[in-house]
Amino acid sequence: MIDHVEGNGTAEDPWILTTPPGSSEFDAWHDEERDALAIRVGSTTLSYQWRSIADLHAMLVEHGDWMPLGNADEQKPAKPGTVEAWARSEDNPVGGWYGLRKGYRGRFGTYVPPVLEHLGLAELEHLPRNNRMRATG
Repeated sequence: MIDHVEGNGTAEDPWILTTPPGSSEFDAWHDEERDALAIRVGSTTLSYQWRSIADLHAMLVEHGDWMPLGNADEQKPAKPGTVEAWARSEDNPVGGWYGLRKGYRGRFGTYVPPVLEHLGLAELEHLPRNNRMRATG
């Protein structure tokens, strides 16, 4: 479980989270206007459908075991069987990408899992590489 999270998840006071390896911080919040999960990394903002949190949790519950996160930019293929691959698959609940900004729809496996961990919906590994996650509860 993560040791420390700042903020309350709004644009004015975002959660300050770290990537699974703990190597980088990023801000995350619920963009209520767009009903999106907004992620700010440096000067770049990515956004994913807000429902991706509940959908990912439901998929992990059904999966029932640890699942590799995977991590890839939109322009690169995602490794099959990973959270990243699921987030772009035509077989997921939205029939494709959860990312909302063309060109920045990847990296789901990097930024969304720490949000689920913070919300108590998932357990996440924090190794230097090849991290996995599973549903809690």
